[in-house]
Amino acid sequence: MRKNVFYLLVLFLITASCNREDVQNTPFEMEVVQKDPLSAKQINEKINETIKTKGRFSWKESSEHFVWSAIFQGNKIASIGFGSSFDRSLSPDNANIENEILDLIKKYEGKTDRILLSSDQYLNQIDVVIEKQETIIALRKMKNIRYLEPADYRYFENEKSFGNASKSSSSSGCGFEATALSTADYTTTTPSAKVPWSFAKHNITSAWSYSTGAGVTIGLIDTGVSPEQTLLGSSFNNGNSSGRTITKNGVYVDSVWPWSTGYDGSADKCGHGTSMASAMTAPRNNIGQPVGIAYNANLVAYRAASNVVLDGYHEQEGVKIAFTELGNNTKVKIISMSMGHIFSVGKIEDGVKYAYSKGKLIFCAGGTSTSFTNFVGVIFPAWMPEAQAITGVKENTSNQKCDVCHSGAEIDFTYQMERASGNTIPVLSYYNGQTDYVGGSSVATASTAAIAALVWAKNPSWTRDQVLNKMRQSATYYPTPNANYGYGNINALKAVQ
Repeated sequence: MRKNVFYLLVLFLITASCNREDVQNTPFEMEVVQKDPLSAKQINEKINETIKTKGRFSWKESSEHFVWSAIFQGNKIASIGFGSSFDRSLSPDNANIENEILDLIKKYEGKTDRILLSSDQYLNQIDVVIEKQETIIALRKMKNIRYLEPADYRYFENEKSFGNASKSSSSSGCGFEATALSTADYTTTTPSAKVPWSFAKHNITSAWSYSTGAGVTIGLIDTGVSPEQTLLGSSFNNGNSSGRTITKNGVYVDSVWPWSTGYDGSADKCGHGTSMASAMTAPRNNIGQPVGIAYNANLVAYRAASNVVLDGYHEQEGVKIAFTELGNNTKVKIISMSMGHIFSVGKIEDGVKYAYSKGKLIFCAGGTSTSFTNFVGVIFPAWMPEAQAITGVKENTSNQKCDVCHSGAEIDFTYQMERASGNTIPVLSYYNGQTDYVGGSSVATASTAAIAALVWAKNPSWTRDQVLNKMRQSATYYPTPNANYGYGNINALKAVQ
């Protein structure tokens, strides 16, 4: 008997010793040992390496120390998604869970004030101030947390500071240029509007015999709309456009400091949002300016960010708010966003899911390359299943991406937006009475969203899925999507017949 007890005791000691070794080598213990945060350069290098080797980067799959380092390098602001659902209305215990999270943070941070930065009224999502790595480790052990991410880590800004990208504004998608249009890039229609060359490639002008988008409201999430372009303002109903409305909202705080409040208005200070609004809904005017695809559709535009690269707290917060508000706008059927990021942002993901749960048909840009993101495939949030990912292709093709466009398995549709000459799509300029060109997956996205408006206006009783199925059936590769270009180019005439 004593012999058996001795063996059991030895076995226990060996097991305990092994268990201690296992514990010492767990990520939890290893992270605590790493007391100093990584530099922004180290963080960016790891993100780039992960995308290049795995195809995608995720904060969820990163270590506690890595996440804490990015939070530390991003004004110590963290974004937390919690509960069993993204939707507060579906989580009756959301207040208790939020309080539990805040109590834990207060306990580990050793303070009770200046912890909560914001609490979303529609989503189970909060932004908090976290300084200690131990707090991150404790939070990640909580069962009710869906994600814990840096809320103000500026990947793109850091890349520029490291000399990995041009400091020019070109990578931001901004520009206030006014360019005279080549006569080869448009035709003229009544009463005196310029029809971009791409319309004929997608049979859009023929589709106008069946639908012009009347009665459908499109939501645009972008950089705002120019207050100087009257055709996207007081003259929105010029020419053959009538009986419709344009609404401009601003949900962007123009500040580098996360604690700042106060939106800076709906006016576009970049130029990109104005171009997207024009491509979709510019009136069929009588003053010789470019017309939009859905020239009788309503538009609800949001200035949610300063440029197309969603880098930093206020841009990501603005986009989240725009998605939730458009989701709650019962008049809006379609949402178009030609902005994004190379990795996921939890609060934006929640916002997209929220809008989708309200029946919205969402179109997002598949990505347009810059000097330092050409290794990236389809960008976020276009890769989400709730969004239709769009990219641009060259004229007379459906599987040759434009020179700066992204492609990949997540792409759903394409739009012809680049000519052999290099010219892209004619649109209204930021300035009244002037014109410009716009390209990339941005204009491809806005154009495809506008085609959806034609389809829905023709069939106002249809659901989102019925509209989407009709678009698929009217596209190049139906019923078998192309591996990198989805269903390809949509024949708008076929889609509305």
